[in-house]
Amino acid sequence: MSSVTGRPDDVPALRPPPSTSVPAWRRRPRPAGVLRALAVFAAVRLTGIVLVVLLDRSVGRSPGRTLTHSWDSKWYLSIARHGYDYHWRESAAGLIQTDRAFFPLYPALIRAVSTVLPLSTDQAALLIAWSAALAAAYGVYAVVHRIHGVAVATVTVALWAMLPHSVVLTLAYTEPLFCALAAWALYAVLTSRMLLAGLLSALAGLTRPSGFAIAAAVLAVAVHEAVRHRGRIPPSLWAGALLAPAGWAGYVLWVGARTGDLLHGYFTVQAAWNSRIDFGLQELRFLRALFLHGGKVGYPLALVIVAAALLLFALLCLDRPPLVLLVYTGALVALVVLASGPFGSKPRFLLPAFPLLIPMARAMVRGWWARRAQVVAVATALGAVSLWYGAYLVVLAKQPL
Repeated sequence: MSSVTGRPDDVPALRPPPSTSVPAWRRRPRPAGVLRALAVFAAVRLTGIVLVVLLDRSVGRSPGRTLTHSWDSKWYLSIARHGYDYHWRESAAGLIQTDRAFFPLYPALIRAVSTVLPLSTDQAALLIAWSAALAAAYGVYAVVHRIHGVAVATVTVALWAMLPHSVVLTLAYTEPLFCALAAWALYAVLTSRMLLAGLLSALAGLTRPSGFAIAAAVLAVAVHEAVRHRGRIPPSLWAGALLAPAGWAGYVLWVGARTGDLLHGYFTVQAAWNSRIDFGLQELRFLRALFLHGGKVGYPLALVIVAAALLLFALLCLDRPPLVLLVYTGALVALVVLASGPFGSKPRFLLPAFPLLIPMARAMVRGWWARRAQVVAVATALGAVSLWYGAYLVVLAKQPL
Protein backbone atom coordinates (compact mmCIF):
# COMPACT_ATOMS: atom_id res chain seq x y z
CA MET A 1 0.00 0.00 0.00
CA SER A 2 1.72 3.14 -1.19
CA SER A 3 -1.03 5.55 -2.19
CA VAL A 4 -1.24 9.00 -0.66
CA THR A 5 -4.69 8.38 0.74
CA GLY A 6 -3.56 5.12 2.27
CA ARG A 7 -6.83 3.21 1.76
CA PRO A 8 -6.38 -0.43 0.67
CA ASP A 9 -8.90 -2.08 -1.58
CA ASP A 10 -10.47 -4.11 1.25
CA VAL A 11 -11.28 -1.07 3.42
CA PRO A 12 -14.44 0.74 2.34
CA ALA A 13 -14.34 4.46 1.68
CA LEU A 14 -15.73 6.63 4.43
CA ARG A 15 -17.54 8.96 2.01
CA PRO A 16 -21.01 7.81 0.89
CA PRO A 17 -22.59 9.05 -2.33
CA PRO A 18 -23.41 12.74 -2.06
CA SER A 19 -26.91 13.84 -1.25
CA THR A 20 -28.33 17.20 -2.16
CA SER A 21 -30.65 17.22 0.85
CA VAL A 22 -28.03 16.55 3.54
CA PRO A 23 -25.23 18.99 4.43
CA ALA A 24 -21.77 17.81 3.40
CA TRP A 25 -20.48 17.62 6.96
CA ARG A 26 -23.28 15.16 7.84
CA ARG A 27 -22.67 12.82 4.92
CA ARG A 28 -19.60 11.26 6.54
CA PRO A 29 -20.64 8.42 8.85
CA ARG A 30 -18.40 7.71 11.79
CA PRO A 31 -15.95 4.83 11.22
CA ALA A 32 -17.27 1.42 12.23
CA GLY A 33 -16.30 0.44 15.77
CA VAL A 34 -15.18 3.89 16.89
CA LEU A 35 -17.55 4.11 19.86
CA ARG A 36 -16.16 0.89 21.31
CA ALA A 37 -12.60 2.19 20.92
CA LEU A 38 -13.52 5.50 22.55
CA ALA A 39 -15.16 3.64 25.45
CA VAL A 40 -11.94 1.69 26.02
CA PHE A 41 -9.90 4.89 25.85
CA ALA A 42 -12.19 6.71 28.27
CA ALA A 43 -12.19 3.79 30.74
CA VAL A 44 -8.39 3.60 30.76
CA ARG A 45 -7.85 7.32 31.17
CA LEU A 46 -10.57 7.69 33.82
CA THR A 47 -8.80 4.97 35.78
CA GLY A 48 -5.62 6.98 35.44
CA ILE A 49 -7.35 10.08 36.81
CA VAL A 50 -8.64 8.13 39.81
CA LEU A 51 -5.13 6.86 40.57
CA VAL A 52 -3.69 10.39 40.40
CA VAL A 53 -6.39 11.68 42.76
CA LEU A 54 -5.78 8.81 45.20
CA LEU A 55 -2.04 9.43 45.22
CA ASP A 56 -2.65 13.15 45.76
CA ARG A 57 -4.68 12.32 48.84
CA SER A 58 -2.07 9.86 50.09
CA VAL A 59 0.62 12.57 50.13
CA GLY A 60 -1.63 15.20 51.70
CA ARG A 61 -2.36 17.27 48.59
CA SER A 62 -5.74 18.58 47.61
CA PRO A 63 -7.30 15.76 45.52
CA GLY A 64 -6.67 16.40 41.85
CA ARG A 65 -4.26 19.30 42.40
CA THR A 66 -1.61 17.47 40.38
CA LEU A 67 -3.92 17.52 37.34
CA THR A 68 -3.55 21.30 37.00
CA HIS A 69 -0.28 22.10 38.79
CA SER A 70 2.29 19.75 37.27
CA TRP A 71 5.40 21.33 35.78
CA ASP A 72 4.35 23.04 32.50
CA SER A 73 0.73 23.35 33.62
CA LYS A 74 1.62 26.25 35.90
CA TRP A 75 3.10 28.19 32.99
CA TYR A 76 0.06 27.70 30.76
CA LEU A 77 -2.30 28.77 33.54
CA SER A 78 -0.16 31.85 34.21
CA ILE A 79 -0.29 32.85 30.54
CA ALA A 80 -4.06 32.30 30.50
CA ARG A 81 -4.50 34.57 33.53
CA HIS A 82 -1.90 37.26 32.92
CA GLY A 83 -0.66 37.01 29.34
CA TYR A 84 2.97 36.77 28.27
CA ASP A 85 6.01 38.33 29.95
CA TYR A 86 4.51 37.88 33.43
CA HIS A 87 6.11 34.66 34.67
CA TRP A 88 9.85 33.98 34.56
CA ARG A 89 12.52 32.26 36.63
CA GLU A 90 16.28 31.91 36.79
CA SER A 91 17.69 28.48 35.94
CA ALA A 92 20.46 26.72 37.85
CA ALA A 93 22.85 27.90 35.12
CA GLY A 94 21.84 31.54 35.67
CA LEU A 95 19.75 31.80 32.49
CA ILE A 96 16.39 33.58 32.46
CA GLN A 97 13.58 31.22 31.49
CA THR A 98 10.48 33.07 30.30
CA ASP A 99 6.94 32.11 29.37
CA ARG A 100 7.64 32.95 25.72
CA ALA A 101 8.86 29.37 25.33
CA PHE A 102 5.22 28.19 25.57
CA PHE A 103 2.98 28.38 22.50
CA PRO A 104 -0.25 30.38 22.75
CA LEU A 105 -3.25 28.36 21.55
CA TYR A 106 -3.90 26.31 24.69
CA PRO A 107 -3.70 29.23 27.16
CA ALA A 108 -5.80 31.36 24.79
CA LEU A 109 -8.50 28.67 24.79
CA ILE A 110 -8.32 28.43 28.59
CA ARG A 111 -8.85 32.17 28.88
CA ALA A 112 -11.73 32.11 26.39
CA VAL A 113 -13.53 29.18 28.04
CA SER A 114 -13.10 30.55 31.56
CA THR A 115 -14.47 33.90 30.35
CA VAL A 116 -17.53 32.48 28.58
CA LEU A 117 -18.38 29.71 31.07
CA PRO A 118 -18.63 29.93 34.86
CA LEU A 119 -15.38 28.01 35.30
CA SER A 120 -12.05 28.82 36.91
CA THR A 121 -8.93 28.72 34.75
CA ASP A 122 -8.00 25.37 36.32
CA GLN A 123 -11.39 23.89 35.47
CA ALA A 124 -11.33 25.32 31.96
CA ALA A 125 -7.85 23.89 31.40
CA LEU A 126 -9.02 20.40 32.34
CA LEU A 127 -12.24 20.68 30.32
CA ILE A 128 -10.21 21.55 27.21
CA ALA A 129 -7.57 18.89 27.87
CA TRP A 130 -10.06 16.08 28.49
CA SER A 131 -12.26 17.03 25.53
CA ALA A 132 -9.21 17.26 23.29
CA ALA A 133 -7.94 13.88 24.52
CA LEU A 134 -11.21 12.25 23.48
CA ALA A 135 -11.09 14.04 20.11
CA ALA A 136 -7.49 12.88 19.72
CA ALA A 137 -8.44 9.26 20.39
CA TYR A 138 -11.18 9.59 17.77
CA GLY A 139 -8.64 11.02 15.32
CA VAL A 140 -6.13 8.24 16.01
CA TYR A 141 -8.86 5.68 15.37
CA ALA A 142 -9.98 7.39 12.17
CA VAL A 143 -6.44 7.49 10.76
CA VAL A 144 -5.60 3.86 11.53
CA HIS A 145 -9.07 2.62 10.52
CA ARG A 146 -8.63 4.30 7.15
CA ILE A 147 -5.50 2.22 6.53
CA HIS A 148 -5.88 -1.04 8.45
CA GLY A 149 -9.52 -1.42 9.50
CA VAL A 150 -11.44 -1.82 12.75
CA ALA A 151 -9.34 -4.31 14.73
CA VAL A 152 -5.97 -2.63 14.29
CA ALA A 153 -7.48 0.80 14.92
CA THR A 154 -9.11 -0.37 18.15
CA VAL A 155 -5.91 -1.94 19.45
CA THR A 156 -3.88 1.13 18.50
CA VAL A 157 -6.19 3.41 20.50
CA ALA A 158 -6.05 1.03 23.48
CA LEU A 159 -2.24 0.89 23.37
CA TRP A 160 -2.03 4.66 23.06
CA ALA A 161 -4.27 5.09 26.11
CA MET A 162 -2.09 2.71 28.15
CA LEU A 163 1.33 4.22 27.41
CA PRO A 164 3.06 5.22 30.67
CA HIS A 165 3.26 8.88 29.65
CA SER A 166 -0.35 8.97 28.43
CA VAL A 167 -1.03 10.30 31.90
CA VAL A 168 -0.38 13.76 30.39
CA LEU A 169 -3.59 13.34 28.38
CA THR A 170 -5.41 13.95 31.67
CA LEU A 171 -3.29 16.90 32.82
CA ALA A 172 -3.45 20.58 31.94
CA TYR A 173 -0.84 20.06 29.23
CA THR A 174 -0.80 20.81 25.52
CA GLU A 175 -0.38 17.21 24.38
CA PRO A 176 -4.12 16.40 24.22
CA LEU A 177 -4.86 19.46 22.08
CA PHE A 178 -1.83 18.95 19.86
CA CYS A 179 -2.56 15.23 19.36
CA ALA A 180 -6.16 16.01 18.39
CA LEU A 181 -5.18 18.64 15.84
CA ALA A 182 -2.34 16.53 14.42
CA ALA A 183 -4.41 13.33 14.14
CA TRP A 184 -7.26 15.07 12.34
CA ALA A 185 -4.82 16.91 10.07
CA LEU A 186 -3.37 13.53 9.09
CA TYR A 187 -6.87 12.21 8.47
CA ALA A 188 -7.68 15.25 6.33
CA VAL A 189 -4.64 14.49 4.17
CA LEU A 190 -5.61 10.82 3.88
CA THR A 191 -9.07 11.87 2.70
CA SER A 192 -7.68 14.46 0.24
CA ARG A 193 -8.91 17.56 2.07
CA MET A 194 -5.69 19.53 1.93
CA LEU A 195 -7.11 22.93 2.81
CA LEU A 196 -8.55 21.52 6.04
CA ALA A 197 -5.25 19.73 6.68
CA GLY A 198 -3.40 23.02 6.31
CA LEU A 199 -5.75 24.80 8.72
CA LEU A 200 -5.45 22.08 11.37
CA SER A 201 -1.70 21.99 10.89
CA ALA A 202 -1.51 25.76 11.42
CA LEU A 203 -3.46 25.39 14.68
CA ALA A 204 -1.20 22.53 15.78
CA GLY A 205 1.75 24.81 15.07
CA LEU A 206 0.29 27.33 17.53
CA THR A 207 0.07 24.62 20.19
CA ARG A 208 3.54 23.09 20.52
CA PRO A 209 7.05 23.50 19.08
CA SER A 210 6.67 20.05 17.54
CA GLY A 211 3.95 21.52 15.31
CA PHE A 212 6.58 21.72 12.60
CA ALA A 213 6.26 17.92 12.24
CA ILE A 214 2.69 17.98 10.95
CA ALA A 215 3.50 21.01 8.78
CA ALA A 216 6.42 19.11 7.24
CA ALA A 217 4.14 16.14 6.56
CA VAL A 218 1.52 18.26 4.80
CA LEU A 219 4.19 20.01 2.74
CA ALA A 220 5.78 16.68 1.79
CA VAL A 221 2.46 15.38 0.45
CA ALA A 222 1.90 18.60 -1.49
CA VAL A 223 5.33 18.36 -3.12
CA HIS A 224 4.80 14.67 -3.87
CA GLU A 225 1.49 15.39 -5.56
CA ALA A 226 2.95 18.31 -7.50
CA VAL A 227 5.74 16.11 -8.85
CA ARG A 228 3.40 13.22 -9.57
CA HIS A 229 0.96 15.40 -11.51
CA ARG A 230 3.63 17.71 -12.98
CA GLY A 231 2.24 20.76 -11.26
CA ARG A 232 -1.36 20.25 -12.39
CA ILE A 233 -2.93 20.20 -8.95
CA PRO A 234 -5.91 22.06 -7.45
CA PRO A 235 -5.36 25.46 -5.79
CA SER A 236 -6.70 24.04 -2.48
CA LEU A 237 -3.65 21.81 -2.24
CA TRP A 238 -1.27 24.73 -2.60
CA ALA A 239 -3.34 26.78 -0.17
CA GLY A 240 -3.22 23.99 2.39
CA ALA A 241 0.52 23.59 1.93
CA LEU A 242 1.15 27.31 2.43
CA LEU A 243 -1.17 27.45 5.45
CA ALA A 244 0.33 24.41 7.20
CA PRO A 245 3.48 26.04 8.67
CA ALA A 246 1.83 29.42 9.30
CA GLY A 247 1.01 28.84 12.98
CA TRP A 248 4.44 27.60 14.01
CA ALA A 249 6.33 30.15 11.91
CA GLY A 250 4.05 32.98 13.01
CA TYR A 251 4.66 32.40 16.71
CA VAL A 252 8.42 31.95 16.22
CA LEU A 253 8.59 35.25 14.34
CA TRP A 254 6.40 36.98 16.94
CA VAL A 255 8.77 35.96 19.74
CA GLY A 256 11.71 37.02 17.58
CA ALA A 257 10.15 40.43 17.07
CA ARG A 258 9.53 40.81 20.82
CA THR A 259 13.14 39.93 21.62
CA GLY A 260 14.61 42.15 18.91
CA ASP A 261 16.08 39.25 16.96
CA LEU A 262 13.47 38.21 14.39
CA LEU A 263 15.03 34.96 13.18
CA HIS A 264 16.89 33.76 16.26
CA GLY A 265 14.97 35.25 19.19
CA TYR A 266 12.69 32.29 19.77
CA PHE A 267 15.56 29.83 19.66
CA THR A 268 17.46 31.95 22.18
CA VAL A 269 14.42 31.76 24.47
CA GLN A 270 14.34 27.96 24.08
CA ALA A 271 18.08 27.68 24.70
CA ALA A 272 17.53 29.13 28.18
CA TRP A 273 15.36 26.07 28.80
CA ASN A 274 18.22 23.86 27.57
CA SER A 275 16.25 23.01 24.44
CA ARG A 276 18.22 23.12 21.18
CA ILE A 277 19.24 20.89 18.29
CA ASP A 278 22.61 19.46 19.31
CA PHE A 279 22.38 16.18 17.34
CA GLY A 280 22.18 14.09 20.49
CA LEU A 281 25.40 15.23 22.18
CA GLN A 282 23.69 16.06 25.48
CA GLU A 283 21.86 12.75 25.41
CA LEU A 284 25.10 10.85 24.96
CA ARG A 285 26.65 12.64 27.93
CA PHE A 286 23.54 12.03 30.00
CA LEU A 287 23.43 8.33 29.15
CA ARG A 288 27.10 7.95 30.00
CA ALA A 289 26.45 9.46 33.43
CA LEU A 290 23.35 7.30 33.85
CA PHE A 291 25.24 4.07 33.15
CA LEU A 292 28.18 5.07 35.37
CA HIS A 293 26.35 6.58 38.31
CA GLY A 294 22.70 5.59 37.99
CA GLY A 295 19.74 7.93 38.17
CA LYS A 296 16.09 8.35 39.06
CA VAL A 297 13.70 5.55 38.19
CA GLY A 298 12.12 7.44 35.30
CA TYR A 299 15.34 7.76 33.32
CA PRO A 300 15.96 4.05 32.56
CA LEU A 301 12.35 3.67 31.45
CA ALA A 302 12.68 6.77 29.28
CA LEU A 303 15.74 5.19 27.65
CA VAL A 304 13.78 1.98 26.98
CA ILE A 305 10.89 3.95 25.45
CA VAL A 306 13.16 5.98 23.16
CA ALA A 307 14.97 2.83 22.03
CA ALA A 308 11.63 1.12 21.42
CA ALA A 309 10.49 4.13 19.38
CA LEU A 310 13.49 3.77 17.08
CA LEU A 311 12.74 0.08 16.57
CA LEU A 312 9.03 0.71 15.99
CA PHE A 313 9.83 3.45 13.48
CA ALA A 314 11.98 1.00 11.53
CA LEU A 315 9.09 -1.49 11.55
CA LEU A 316 6.69 1.25 10.47
CA CYS A 317 8.95 2.09 7.52
CA LEU A 318 8.97 -1.58 6.49
CA ASP A 319 5.17 -1.48 6.58
CA ARG A 320 5.24 1.23 3.84
CA PRO A 321 2.70 3.60 5.40
CA PRO A 322 1.28 6.63 3.58
CA LEU A 323 3.83 9.38 3.07
CA VAL A 324 2.10 11.78 5.43
CA LEU A 325 2.36 9.33 8.36
CA LEU A 326 5.97 8.50 7.57
CA VAL A 327 7.14 12.13 7.47
CA TYR A 328 5.11 13.15 10.53
CA THR A 329 6.35 10.28 12.68
CA GLY A 330 9.91 10.54 11.42
CA ALA A 331 10.04 14.27 12.26
CA LEU A 332 8.84 13.63 15.82
CA VAL A 333 11.32 10.81 16.37
CA ALA A 334 14.15 12.90 14.92
CA LEU A 335 13.24 15.78 17.26
CA VAL A 336 13.44 13.49 20.29
CA VAL A 337 16.78 12.00 19.24
CA LEU A 338 18.52 15.12 17.97
CA ALA A 339 17.30 17.78 20.41
CA SER A 340 18.56 18.42 23.92
CA GLY A 341 16.29 18.82 26.92
CA PRO A 342 15.20 16.83 29.98
CA PHE A 343 15.70 13.17 29.11
CA GLY A 344 12.79 12.12 31.29
CA SER A 345 10.45 14.21 29.10
CA LYS A 346 11.33 12.47 25.84
CA PRO A 347 8.64 9.78 26.14
CA ARG A 348 6.09 12.59 26.48
CA PHE A 349 7.41 14.18 23.31
CA LEU A 350 6.84 10.83 21.57
CA LEU A 351 3.20 10.60 22.64
CA PRO A 352 1.87 12.34 19.48
CA ALA A 353 3.77 9.80 17.34
CA PHE A 354 0.92 7.28 17.57
CA PRO A 355 1.71 5.65 14.17
CA LEU A 356 4.64 3.99 15.97
CA LEU A 357 2.06 1.73 17.64
CA ILE A 358 0.62 0.43 14.37
CA PRO A 359 3.18 -2.40 13.86
CA MET A 360 2.58 -3.59 17.44
CA ALA A 361 -1.19 -3.38 17.01
CA ARG A 362 -1.05 -5.38 13.78
CA ALA A 363 1.05 -8.06 15.45
CA MET A 364 -1.41 -8.31 18.33
CA VAL A 365 -4.38 -8.57 15.96
CA ARG A 366 -2.68 -11.32 13.95
CA GLY A 367 -2.06 -13.35 17.12
CA TRP A 368 -5.44 -12.61 18.68
CA TRP A 369 -7.39 -15.70 17.63
CA ALA A 370 -4.53 -18.11 18.26
CA ARG A 371 -3.52 -16.71 21.65
CA ARG A 372 -6.50 -14.69 22.85
CA ALA A 373 -6.06 -15.46 26.56
CA GLN A 374 -2.36 -14.64 26.49
CA VAL A 375 -2.92 -11.36 24.64
CA VAL A 376 -5.60 -10.27 27.12
CA ALA A 377 -3.47 -11.24 30.12
CA VAL A 378 -0.37 -9.43 28.87
CA ALA A 379 -2.30 -6.32 27.83
CA THR A 380 -4.12 -6.15 31.20
CA ALA A 381 -0.91 -6.56 33.19
CA LEU A 382 0.98 -3.97 31.14
CA GLY A 383 -1.95 -1.57 31.33
CA ALA A 384 -2.14 -1.83 35.13
CA VAL A 385 1.60 -1.29 35.55
CA SER A 386 1.55 1.61 33.10
CA LEU A 387 -1.34 3.39 34.83
CA TRP A 388 0.26 3.09 38.25
CA TYR A 389 3.60 4.25 36.90
CA GLY A 390 2.01 7.24 35.17
CA ALA A 391 0.32 8.28 38.41
CA TYR A 392 3.58 7.82 40.31
CA LEU A 393 5.43 9.86 37.71
CA VAL A 394 3.26 12.95 38.06
CA VAL A 395 2.59 12.80 41.80
CA LEU A 396 5.66 11.34 43.48
CA ALA A 397 8.62 11.41 41.09
CA LYS A 398 10.84 14.46 41.46
CA GLN A 399 11.86 14.82 37.83
CA PRO A 400 10.61 16.91 34.89
CA LEU A 401 7.72 15.38 32.98
